[in-house]
Amino acid sequence: IFYFKQILLSNLSLQHQSWTDDLPLCQMCGVGTAPNCVYGPDGKGTQSHPNEDGHLRFRGDDGCFLYGVFNGYDGSRVANFASQCLTAELLLGQLNSGHTDNDVRRILTQAFDVVEKSYFETIDDALAEKANLSNYLLPHNESQKVMERLKELEQEVSGGATVAVALILNNKLYIANVGTNRVLLCKSSSDGQNQVLQIGRPHSTDNEDELQRLAALGLDSARIRQAGQIAGQSSSRRLGDYRVKFNYNEIDVLSAAKSKPVVAEPEIHGGQSLEGVTGFLLLMSEGLINALESAHGPEQANQEIVAMVAAELAQQTSLEAVAQSVVDRVKRLHHDVFVSGRQRATYCSRHEDMTLLIRTLNYPLADAALTPTQGGRICPVSVPYSNSQSTSKTSVTLSLVMPSQSTLTNGTNTASTLEEGTPTPGSQSPTATLQSTNTQTQSSSSSSGDGSLFRQRGSQAAQPDETGRVPPYVDFSQFYRLWGSDHGDGQSMQGGLGPQ
Repeated sequence: IFYFKQILLSNLSLQHQSWTDDLPLCQMCGVGTAPNCVYGPDGKGTQSHPNEDGHLRFRGDDGCFLYGVFNGYDGSRVANFASQCLTAELLLGQLNSGHTDNDVRRILTQAFDVVEKSYFETIDDALAEKANLSNYLLPHNESQKVMERLKELEQEVSGGATVAVALILNNKLYIANVGTNRVLLCKSSSDGQNQVLQIGRPHSTDNEDELQRLAALGLDSARIRQAGQIAGQSSSRRLGDYRVKFNYNEIDVLSAAKSKPVVAEPEIHGGQSLEGVTGFLLLMSEGLINALESAHGPEQANQEIVAMVAAELAQQTSLEAVAQSVVDRVKRLHHDVFVSGRQRATYCSRHEDMTLLIRTLNYPLADAALTPTQGGRICPVSVPYSNSQSTSKTSVTLSLVMPSQSTLTNGTNTASTLEEGTPTPGSQSPTATLQSTNTQTQSSSSSSGDGSLFRQRGSQAAQPDETGRVPPYVDFSQFYRLWGSDHGDGQSMQGGLGPQ
């Protein structure tokens, strides 16, 4: 193991295939990503820098699973290094089923310490050259070359990353967090409610515990809180970033510190038993959470992201599609708020890289092969109608929710800010809502609870009749009556509006 790790450390900084590419991936996990974006006045977005996030999702031996989300900044070097080095420190025989909770916490802490020290070993020579060149007074004709070299060295050694790692061992969950990423555990209870638990608080400039830690080092915590950032970042703990680790006495807000103020020591939670737990685990980069909170405010961000995940789990057939759909949705919400010009638009002019990792815990995915009566889902449908012969325009939205026939039902308490027309997880009965809006009149009708708009059929799929058709899942007669009434054309269902 020692020989292997020496080879790893010597090669991590090179741009080639990662050694972790050959490790088995966890199949109970999905990852969604989106690059950073800056919006122009016309609402079009452009990427301002290469993606700096990273993630890992590996299955080890002895029932061990390792997941991580890495939020890099000023380059992806530290995030890439940490993802590979942490894997080497945790999945090469260091953990086994005989370890106690204290053993696991100790091994996790040691792993982060090794990653931090090993990273700085890889940039030792560059830091030494940078310090050496900075101390020389050179003739003017040579200073330009020196300045260019110093710029190259700065790019090579700068940057850092925040990290959220989840470890499952012996069916227990352990979380190790450094910085401002977020971890949520969602448990679904037997009554269909989703219990959302945020594991740990971000290590940021508004974290009271962190401010007390910094104050104990002689720093002005009120000033740090007011600044909102430390050397350009909101995190008070991070991996890498030599400026705040070695040159912190040159940074005004940190200059009074008695010892290193910004550390890479993880806050560890667990082990928490997962025995009998049904739900999912979410690891989110700071960019994803910030984009959602910028668009909708921070009050319900956790519940909103859980509701999005639950809704996608009910519709998608792969975890990769679930995670990517949620990220894409947050990205659209953020963009739509910006172009709307509403009050929060000023907070949404840009967003950073976004990463979402979902790990299910005995939580079923939708089955695309099932019909609605067999437990499949019906997605919301929005159908605009207009009649060229009439001055009225009618917009009809038909939202249908068919709960799964399985024993698991998602909770309803987290869907408060979903987009209009999105199925609410946890509906206890089939529901159909038909809304018709007219320039002169507005009417709506809703039926819920008894499922009267749905044909009552057995669990077996309907067989086609002699014409090759099957009975419809939904009775649309109410829809056609409203449509005909709004248009005032006197047509009935039998007059050509209904299915023939």
